[in-house]
Amino acid sequence: MPPSNDAPRAVRYVKSGRQLLGLIFRVVLLLVIEGLVIFALAAILPGVATPSFTAAVLVAAAMALINAVLWPIVIRIALPLTVITFGLGSLVFSAGTVALGFYVVDGTSIPIGGDLLIALAMALVSMLIAPLLDVDGDAQHLRVVRRRVRQGRKDNRSDVPGVILFEIDGLGETILREAVRDGHVPTIARWLSDGTHKVLGWECDLSSQTGASQAGLLLGSNWDMPAFRWYEKESGRTMVSNHPADAAEIERRRSTGEGLLANDGTSRGNMFSGDAPRCTATMSVIRDRNRSKSGDFFAYFSDPYGFLRTIVLSLADIAYERRAARRQRRSGAEHVERGGMYPLVRAAIAVVMRDLNVALLMADIVEGVPVSYATFVGYDEVAHHAGIREPDALAVLKRHDRQLERLERAVTQAPRPYHLVVLSDHGQTQGAPFRQRYDETLEELVKGALAQGEVHAPAAVDEAWGDVGAVLADARQDPGLGGRVLARATRSREVEGTVALGPNREALAERSAPSDPESEQEAVVMVSGPLGLIYLPHSPERLTLEQIAEAHPELVNTLTAHPGIGFVMVRSREHSGTLVIGAGGHRRLADNVVVGEDPLADFDPTVADHLRRHDSFPHCPDLLVNSIYDPAVDEVAPFEDFMGSHGGLGGPQMHPFAVVPSDWREPAEPIVGVEAMHEVLRDWLAQLQGGADEAVEPQPD
Repeated sequence: MPPSNDAPRAVRYVKSGRQLLGLIFRVVLLLVIEGLVIFALAAILPGVATPSFTAAVLVAAAMALINAVLWPIVIRIALPLTVITFGLGSLVFSAGTVALGFYVVDGTSIPIGGDLLIALAMALVSMLIAPLLDVDGDAQHLRVVRRRVRQGRKDNRSDVPGVILFEIDGLGETILREAVRDGHVPTIARWLSDGTHKVLGWECDLSSQTGASQAGLLLGSNWDMPAFRWYEKESGRTMVSNHPADAAEIERRRSTGEGLLANDGTSRGNMFSGDAPRCTATMSVIRDRNRSKSGDFFAYFSDPYGFLRTIVLSLADIAYERRAARRQRRSGAEHVERGGMYPLVRAAIAVVMRDLNVALLMADIVEGVPVSYATFVGYDEVAHHAGIREPDALAVLKRHDRQLERLERAVTQAPRPYHLVVLSDHGQTQGAPFRQRYDETLEELVKGALAQGEVHAPAAVDEAWGDVGAVLADARQDPGLGGRVLARATRSREVEGTVALGPNREALAERSAPSDPESEQEAVVMVSGPLGLIYLPHSPERLTLEQIAEAHPELVNTLTAHPGIGFVMVRSREHSGTLVIGAGGHRRLADNVVVGEDPLADFDPTVADHLRRHDSFPHCPDLLVNSIYDPAVDEVAPFEDFMGSHGGLGGPQMHPFAVVPSDWREPAEPIVGVEAMHEVLRDWLAQLQGGADEAVEPQPD
């Protein structure tokens, strides 16, 4: 007798029933644990009547029910206010939930402060215990997302895999491989061990920084972006990659409308949009209300305990940062200042922005978005201040890795299969700052070498403060009542379409101030990690070595003779082209003829090609300066006060990576330049869509 067709179905029903019973048991156990915590806290907090243990468990259950019913309604109204307070609104609501839970169960009230402590304790318990019980802490907001994107899920149902591009800003290939070896990225290590993924190294461009790299990766072109910030002589304008107005202008110059995300993709927390039709906290489109959708923030705030956990983690991160900074100072290790507001900014970047991006990516997965790209800047930010291999930088990296597990769980609820891809835009190179080593800045060095006139060093727009301001600028444009309230609350800090916070307020105000035509500024000096740009603005054209020597006889010699400078690039009329000059010799870029010692001997073999490309940029500076690079210790001497830096040439800063599915086709030749990497990414996406000769079969992540 043939087997019944109903047999496999019955087996599935039994398996599903067991899974459901197991989940119910774990949820009940979690409520019992939460009840114990409530019971214990009520016994020790002043003014709180101690309930019975049964009542305490019922309070925990009542709180869960209240959150499930009321929170989606409240957050729709109060979302912008919650954003501007960085979660304090959520904290107040959670405290109110505690008070309401006590009142519903036994009619008692608890004092203000007690409800807040209990709410924080519940968040901590949920954060620590839920993963141990295998209770999905993201389930609540994913249910909300499913309801919100019901139609999108139907439209996106497909067998064609989607792709999540998870960028870890500033992580070099060398550090990634060390982190895999030493257990700092267990999720990525598991993928590599199981054979589902492989690591591909590639080489970014000069300048090795997020602005140039993301323009190339997402838009397909980073032409004429000589640094993170640069000066344009014809207009007297300073361009800053992560300032919304400038990012929009850069995207206008570079975009063809066919970027990496143009095919119904989403951009989450990036500098440029990749021509995605939907974006959130993306610098270049913050003022474009047709594409920048602050309503997508809803996924992040859909679970009150989820966001309360973020607050708890932020407080823990602040404490961790203070302890790490103290340890570094007391050990006598080289370090930079990490006090003031930095711990708060670090928490906003490394925790709040991270969790926001993950929630948005999970929402994209549940909706079935074909391709989404998100940037995670926590490692880059901490490595700048601590160092690229310091324990606190690697701890942030490990927390990034944990988010990949959350995305893996979300994939099971997607209407299509998904590939998870991890990549970086550049690396970082270690090294104590130029100012610490030589007791002067590049600006001061240039000023002392000029024959006359002053040096202008435009105030730097801090990348971390800029990211936080961009989120607020995005949320304040929500068309609802909350958005209007948020806009009024931040009106005094609005500068050129963004919310200027911290030191950025002064820097952006300086940008907006009218220039003085009578100014005696003889030179404009801008720095980007170990890269320095020197413009002599009184000439509208790029000056030659001979013209510079005539106006300022000691300038070039002072720079090239300095022990902290590796080389200076400058055009020469006498040598019919561009020279790279070091302390003991020079190289002519046109034909690679070297006189004396080769100033590029310590750098990668491709450095001359990068410099030739840079030399062709219309806004290449009169003098391009790169700090010393010591290959023996793999260090640079950055012109900014960072311990880990990037933007110039030398060491790991030029060598990012991509962790991709193992059966994705390997490029025929090494990937040099972000525009080349853009084409490789496009080819992989085309393979998945069946647009290439050899389509890649979907592989579960």
